[in-house]
Amino acid sequence: MLKEKENCAMIVQDVTKIYRLYDKPIDRLKESLSLTHKVYHKDFYALDKISFTVEKGQTVGIIGTNGSGKSTILKIITGVLTPTEGSVKVEGKISALLELGAGFNMDYTGIENIYMNGTMMGYPKKEMDRKLDDILDFAEIGDFVYQPVKTYSSGMFVRLAFALAINVEPEILIVDEALSVGDVFFQAKCYRRMEEIRQKGTTILMVTHDMGSIIKYCDKVVLLNKGQFIAEGNAGHMVDLYKKILAGQMDQLRVELDKEKTDGETAGAAGTDTPKSAAPKSGQTGDARSGEGAEKRPAEKLMQEQITVNGNRTEYGDGRAKIYDLGLLDERGNLTNLLLKGEMFTIREKIRFYADIEAPIFTYTIKDKKGTDLTGTNTMYEGADIKPVKQGDEYQVDFTQKMNLQGGEYLLSMSCTGFENGEHVVYHRLYDVVNITVISNKNTVGVYDMESKVTAKKQ
Repeated sequence: MLKEKENCAMIVQDVTKIYRLYDKPIDRLKESLSLTHKVYHKDFYALDKISFTVEKGQTVGIIGTNGSGKSTILKIITGVLTPTEGSVKVEGKISALLELGAGFNMDYTGIENIYMNGTMMGYPKKEMDRKLDDILDFAEIGDFVYQPVKTYSSGMFVRLAFALAINVEPEILIVDEALSVGDVFFQAKCYRRMEEIRQKGTTILMVTHDMGSIIKYCDKVVLLNKGQFIAEGNAGHMVDLYKKILAGQMDQLRVELDKEKTDGETAGAAGTDTPKSAAPKSGQTGDARSGEGAEKRPAEKLMQEQITVNGNRTEYGDGRAKIYDLGLLDERGNLTNLLLKGEMFTIREKIRFYADIEAPIFTYTIKDKKGTDLTGTNTMYEGADIKPVKQGDEYQVDFTQKMNLQGGEYLLSMSCTGFENGEHVVYHRLYDVVNITVISNKNTVGVYDMESKVTAKKQ
């Protein structure tokens, strides 16, 4: 049972939402008319006993894969849906950005819709008169505000809806994937406005797939999966757990959470993305180790078990070498998929050889989501030539560099290749094996940051 606190803006207690699913439409009628109360439906749990609290002035994120129940819980909080079981207590006036413009009358003008929605939110006409100029300035749709909204483009429509919702000075702002509206300039203005109301102490509850926004804005994050509560806590830690769900590592995730409970910790008390004890010590590039020695060492926890790895990756090669482990380490040596723009990071590969090879080459490539190669290098380019290796040898190769890519999502590929008799040979290649999320507080134009130093002097 969640304890009610004086500073709580929201208490969600054991909320369950069940939908009845019927195989055929006629089954609904059969069930309603059945004298024996025969059941024709199956219960689908969109939410199953979800509980969490939001304190006043907090920014809380809700994350999870599609179908996790994120939008459902927001609709229950705002009163659009009624829970099957459980309760929600809200202290404060809510402005919700769920389905933008859902309450608009298409035959009314923009001005008429502003006043109508203001009335629905509980604001008197005098108050809406005072807010009107701010709403219109933010929306930037000009004289179209005097035209019926059915004549608006989709961009104008969402601009007006967003401007209305975010400029009414709510005590609680609820946002569901609404910050991706309009062009990049309007999005930037939306984020600035979000930051302004956040600094003023507005309570914010947000759902988004943009992990950069989650990391930047959220004081706490709630992780859901298939209608079930998984964990809540520090944004960085919760995003790492979310990445494990994306990679289909639910069993490993549950083991990790159970271990935290056993150790007397909770997911909410995690202070770093990955415990420092989990990060292996940095090794030298090209540090050879024999297979016999590896067998005698106690088993080490693989790096790839501590980050999100693509379970559906493409891989191939002739089998004479294998990348048996890999990792992404931030500037502090933590294993993580989340990297900060401007910080140093390391791509680490561990390779085992199953044949003698004269001159192996180790590589990595970073692509965008469309598959475009953005950057990459290899040991040959960098002049770190590897001496002939023997069957059974193991190597650890580190590529350490500064993250200058813009904030966003990227994909990492790596390989072990070589040249034999003038022909390029692939021993083992992994395509799109790891996702990289770059968190940035300053994005410039294009793919990467030139790190310009700016001076301006009056002449």
